[in-house]
Amino acid sequence: MYDPDVVVHASDGEAVLDIRREETRHDLHPELALLLSTSGSTGSPKLVRLSAEAVQANASAIAQYLHLRPEDTAATTLPLSYCYGMSVVNSHLLVGASLALTDLSVVDPCFWDLVRTQKVTSFAAVPYTFDLLDRVDFEHMDLPSLRCITQAGGRLDPDRVRSYAELGRRQGWDLFVMYGQTEATARMAYLPPDLAAEHPHAIGVAVPGGSFRMEPVPGLEDSELVYTGPNVMLGYAEQPEDLSLGRVTTELHTGDLARCGPSGLYEIVGRRSRFVKIVGLRVDLGQVEQLLAGLGLTAAAAGSDDAVVAAVEGHHDLALVAKTLAQDLGLPRSAVQLHHVKSIPRLTNGKPDYPAVLALASQNYDHAGATPAASEPAAHPADVRTIFAEVLEQEDIADTDTFVSLGGDSLSYVAASVRLERALGNLPQGWHLMPVCELAPAPHRAENTSARAAGAVANARTSPAKRTPRGWHRRMLAPMETGIVLRAIAIIFIVSTHIGFFHWEGTAHVLIAVAGYNFARFQLTGKRRTRLRRQLRSVARIVVPSVAVIGFAFAVTDTYTWANVFLLNPLLGPEGWTDYSRFWFIEILVHILLGLATLLAIPAADRAQRRWPFGFALALIAVDLPLLFDLVDSRYPGQGPVLWLFGLGWAAAASRTMWHRAAVTAIALLTVPESFDDQYRSATILVGFLILLWLPTLAVPRGFHRLAALLASASLHIYLTHWLLYPLIDPAHKGLAVITSLAVGIVYWAAATRLMGWAEKRLWKAKHRSQPEIRPRTNVRA
Repeated sequence: MYDPDVVVHASDGEAVLDIRREETRHDLHPELALLLSTSGSTGSPKLVRLSAEAVQANASAIAQYLHLRPEDTAATTLPLSYCYGMSVVNSHLLVGASLALTDLSVVDPCFWDLVRTQKVTSFAAVPYTFDLLDRVDFEHMDLPSLRCITQAGGRLDPDRVRSYAELGRRQGWDLFVMYGQTEATARMAYLPPDLAAEHPHAIGVAVPGGSFRMEPVPGLEDSELVYTGPNVMLGYAEQPEDLSLGRVTTELHTGDLARCGPSGLYEIVGRRSRFVKIVGLRVDLGQVEQLLAGLGLTAAAAGSDDAVVAAVEGHHDLALVAKTLAQDLGLPRSAVQLHHVKSIPRLTNGKPDYPAVLALASQNYDHAGATPAASEPAAHPADVRTIFAEVLEQEDIADTDTFVSLGGDSLSYVAASVRLERALGNLPQGWHLMPVCELAPAPHRAENTSARAAGAVANARTSPAKRTPRGWHRRMLAPMETGIVLRAIAIIFIVSTHIGFFHWEGTAHVLIAVAGYNFARFQLTGKRRTRLRRQLRSVARIVVPSVAVIGFAFAVTDTYTWANVFLLNPLLGPEGWTDYSRFWFIEILVHILLGLATLLAIPAADRAQRRWPFGFALALIAVDLPLLFDLVDSRYPGQGPVLWLFGLGWAAAASRTMWHRAAVTAIALLTVPESFDDQYRSATILVGFLILLWLPTLAVPRGFHRLAALLASASLHIYLTHWLLYPLIDPAHKGLAVITSLAVGIVYWAAATRLMGWAEKRLWKAKHRSQPEIRPRTNVRA
């Protein structure tokens, strides 16, 4: 609609400038400096017109009340297209402070490495950011440089305001609760940190240079908050001609209902536009959400002149809740419609998407007026929640959940990554640590996303001169994560070597390094107790199918002992390599994982690992070097010590800089050649590890992707079953033995995974079956 003169878009990771005309045909007002869309108008032609004076004044006010200094550094935790994220940039650059540019999520350990190495003093948060901080055990992090956390983008629960304000007092940083709108450039009010714990409901006082007044609203007890200040917008633009307008707005009617307490602090009590009139009664949708919260429910409420519509997370007796809510509101029962949702639909800035909530009213209802769980709209195939639910055997997945927080590990990572890549396209690095709401658009916006993508394809087709030529290699090859490719190739080499189809040793040791690499990626986030449960769950996924196969082999053959069944042969079996040592890889891997789970359950060790993740990995290598260089006797079953290889993989995952990788490379060059007298085996281990360290992805034939994913996912189960299977096949048909071993292992993996998922789901349901159901409370009305 606005017919831009220049369009910038991304192509193959680079910015491409599309100059549509050399001279503008628009008449722009000289004061106009910036156009921003509000969260409520995104996707519509309505834009906020901001002047350079407004941007400068608001940046100055923010810098003043945050006491910003040139030595400060802020991490860019919010999109720069969002007025809150933009204000962080402007206010820091205004005083000569620094920015740590990153698109990492706060649940990614790499983000906290950045905070420490760059001495970050502040970061910006929206309400759902605090859900993520709880998941990563933020309260126990050692962050000596942190000076303040700022919060805006919606109302933060008062209890959480109080708890984080008190946490900041204990740890030496301040919590700034702020209030703003795009129409005021960004900020209008802030709550002084020393008052946050005592007044957690308040938005505080006006920013320097601004002021508030209260304007009565006919028919309501509370007044509307009106803001005046140099940061108020010039006005809205709803069509191209509006870009030539000067100032038409001198004060901002916020649309929020507020009160000013005796201490001079303002408090938002509702939204003027968040009222609907049903059967002659005025209903405050904010109060609806508070009533549902009082019943222990997480909900978002919208409405029309016909009914209140609310989305409620989780599975509850919504017919009973709707009856209770209707009584509290004084509405007919038919005017309250509640819906089960897996998580509240949200905009990209974390705020509830109320139009999406209202759209739920178009669904069919049962006689109680509550949408049954079974009648939820089918998830779009590209929906991340659907993929996570099926791969991880989970039922309730929230916007703030990540693959790791849901219990994902290296065994389920392959299946999830392949399905996500097919559904979403190229996956970003560290996707396993990204919240669902950041990883992909919500289901109700998938159609719009597809339409935009189709439009982009159409534009590309109509501009052949600007298309990037694609060679045959781009059509035939596609990137695949290195760890997946190594696991697939290694299991083929291991089985083929054992059967005698060909001989190539060392790939099992490469898998030890891959195991360390994956451990560091999947098993080190979250609170200590949550992480310990996740680690033990991952160990169980290895132990249960292993004990089943080895126990069967012990029962039907005389090749193995009880020590093998209980994975204790390295400790109780004969020294050196024997037939009892065939499962050494699984036995030692389980010992390492249990040992590390025990070690990291110790608070001091956990703090050390969080504070120095790279140094902790190097220490793990150093612990095993005396065994590697024969300075200490070992009972390893003829394969030599391997904890140092696990540590090398961990160090590879913890490497954040070129210097880190160079240091790990040097350690590998010094240690790997000493691991075996066989130089070819040592070379295989070294090359495999350096590929893992330096190449995050490998170009792989597209037709090999699905097979590689299957082999990588089933590699553990193939290793287990091939020892029992191939002796049953004619030794003259070694190729057939290899193919059969791989196929049977894949089948066993599919069956074992399904059974383990079923058992875990049954345990989860049994655990949550005892939760108290919601009962109606006594209705007391004035």
